[in-house]
This record gives sequence, structure tokens and C-alpha cells, in this order.
Amino acid sequence: MKMAAKKKIYSILLTAIATWLSACGSSTDPSEAYKGESQQQIYQAGKVALQDKSYSETIKRFEALDVQYPYGVDTESAQFYLIYAYYMKEDHALSVAAADRFIRLHPTNSHVDYAYYMRGLANYYQNLGIIERMFAVDLATRDLTQIQKSYHDFSDLSMQFPNSIYAPSARQYLIYLRNILAAHELQVAKYYFAKKAYVAAANRAGDVVAHYQGAPVVPDALVIMTESYHQLGLTKMEQDTLKVLQYNYPDKTVDINS
Repeated sequence: MKMAAKKKIYSILLTAIATWLSACGSSTDPSEAYKGESQQQIYQAGKVALQDKSYSETIKRFEALDVQYPYGVDTESAQFYLIYAYYMKEDHALSVAAADRFIRLHPTNSHVDYAYYMRGLANYYQNLGIIERMFAVDLATRDLTQIQKSYHDFSDLSMQFPNSIYAPSARQYLIYLRNILAAHELQVAKYYFAKKAYVAAANRAGDVVAHYQGAPVVPDALVIMTESYHQLGLTKMEQDTLKVLQYNYPDKTVDINS
């Protein structure tokens, strides 16, 4: 990596650390914040802060409202807005927690579909650090715990709220995340094949074909299955898989000479 790029990354990391330390040093107990203001004053000022994109102030006010007036008339709305404010502050773990809480406490709220949607987004971006967002990184090679959670969030939204305005976007995310999960399974199959663990390679590649139909990596999974069966001497399974591969992907080649 060039020196200029290293300096840029170092500068960004220092800025992020300084911001975090500053936030920690200026934190205020929500139960003590805005004691001189009424419930309505705290809420209205929080909404103004949100409109002004002052997310730190928004969070402080709505957290205070939530603690001081847990059953207030505006508290449910404040809990809703906190999901977005945390997300915009890139506190993705807190955004997920806020969405979880809102879904649990207000399952019949007319905007609960938004909470599902934001939870999916926050879980996805929680998987990405500063470096991953700056540079192209193959997510299929990373730990996919958060990706899997995000996939389930968008799946829940699509199934429970098919007519939601967020459903079309959620379905697009499902396709994208599904392809990442499929690519990850293929990477594992390739690893097993390289280690000559042909049974494991064939099984993992078979999972891709069975569970991720339509994913771009399906042809490569069929190739690994064919080559693994060849190495195992399973001629019938090798030929059957090869027929499927050649029929559906005639341009795909298989190396079974070794």
C-alpha cells in the first residue's frame, strides 16, 4: 500500500478514535438530562434536532425522554426515531437494539415494518468496518454472522409485510445477501477440495446448488461436485452432475483428467 494511502487511513482512524473519546467524555445520565424541561419540550427539541441532522442531540433528548417518561404520550415515537438516529450516527449495534426493542414493545405499530427494515440495514453495516467501506472487500471471505442476521431481518419483513413500501428494497437486499452467502459456501467447498477432503467439498457444493438456486456461483458449485465425485470414484454421481452442468451451463468446463 502506498504511503499516502496509509497516512489517509491512519488519519481516519485517529479521527474516529478522537470522536469516540469525545462522546464518552461528554456523556450525560439520561435520567438527569434536561431536568428543567417538560416532556413536550424535550420531545419537540429532539424532533428539531433530528430534522437538523444533529443526531447526537437527538439521541440525548430521546434517551432522556425514554428514561424520564417511559409511559409518556411521545415516548413511543421517540423510541421509533432513536432507531434512525443511532443508524445515522453509525452506532449500528444500538440501532439494532433499538429496533429489537421497538418490535418487541410495539408489534402493532403502523410503522413497525420500518423497524424491521432498519434492523436489516444496521445488521448489514455492522459487519463493515472503516477499512471495508473504503476499499472493495469480498464479503464472502469474512465472518458472515451479521450478514445472516440481516438476511433474516429482510426475509421477515418481506414475509410479514409484503405490501410495505420497504418490501421491494428488502427483496433486493435478499438477492444480494443470498449471493454473498452462496459465494461463502463455495469458498468453503473450494477449501475442502484443495485439502483433498472430497466428501466435504461435494457436500458443501451440493448445499449451494440445493439452497441457492439462481446464484451466480451455482455453475462453479456443480463443477466442484463433478470433480469431487470423480476423485471419489463415484462415476454415476459424477456423470449425473456433469449432465446437469452441461445442460444448464454448456460453456462451463470441468477438469477431470487428474
